[in-house]
Amino acid sequence: MHWKHIQAARLHRLFFEGFTAMDIAEPLASFDAGADAGMVKAFMAGREFDLVGIRVDGLVRGYVRQTELADGVCTDYLHEFTPDDDLVPDTASLIEVVKSLSINRQCFVTVLNEVSGIIDLDDLEKPPMRMFLFGLITLSEMLMTELIRRRYPGDCWQSRLSEPRLAKAKELQEERVRRGQTPDLIDCLQFGDKGWILSYDEEVRDALGWSSRNDARKAIKDLETLRNNLAHVQAIIPTGWKRIVIACGRLDDNLKNLVQRLDVVSQPKKECTNLPANEFGSEPTMGSV
Repeated sequence: MHWKHIQAARLHRLFFEGFTAMDIAEPLASFDAGADAGMVKAFMAGREFDLVGIRVDGLVRGYVRQTELADGVCTDYLHEFTPDDDLVPDTASLIEVVKSLSINRQCFVTVLNEVSGIIDLDDLEKPPMRMFLFGLITLSEMLMTELIRRRYPGDCWQSRLSEPRLAKAKELQEERVRRGQTPDLIDCLQFGDKGWILSYDEEVRDALGWSSRNDARKAIKDLETLRNNLAHVQAIIPTGWKRIVIACGRLDDNLKNLVQRLDVVSQPKKECTNLPANEFGSEPTMGSV
């Protein structure tokens, strides 16, 4: 197995097994089914809880919502857990958590098959989730760089970028050399530049499930925006929620596809020495992060 395959597989395993649902879950407060609904409602209002668990025979079997509670006891307002309520084990990956949240905007976490925690959208702002997302995007960029190296040997990818974008990369390369580093020019490209180059490649687009150049560039732009927000510690919820759902839905499959097909997809392009002129259009304008 090629070293890059091993490296990518190890990093993939690190991110998918190193971060789990329990890293961002909060304990689920719970009450007996016979508890006074008004008292529980006041408790929830004081702590700004949208819902709490309800115990039946000592075990949490459902939940009540603060907005629904009135007179009577909690059992009158009980929502029992059903297959429509996403229950995820404490060992679930954060990809599974995001998929669950995309359904109900909340998910319940089980430990030894018993519900004991809850995750909602706000929990995605926690450091483990931000580290997880940034790590996946960084891993994607590493594979993009490796693909460009193999598909476009001898820096023949340069014809895919405009002079201003190349000048930006060369300026960064010179600065890094001045600091005693020895980077290749490709290492000085921005995330969006790498995606732009690969968007021309039909084989790569097929491997990643992109139907067209525009589809590829939109996906790259969404990842780029999410990456910038993560890097600058900006809020990723709620404006970035859609991007997170799409990114997590695609990143897992795309990383697996790239690792599995790296040898096939990364063969040098036959026409590399005679690439057609770049259709510049709307090139990436992202600055360094």
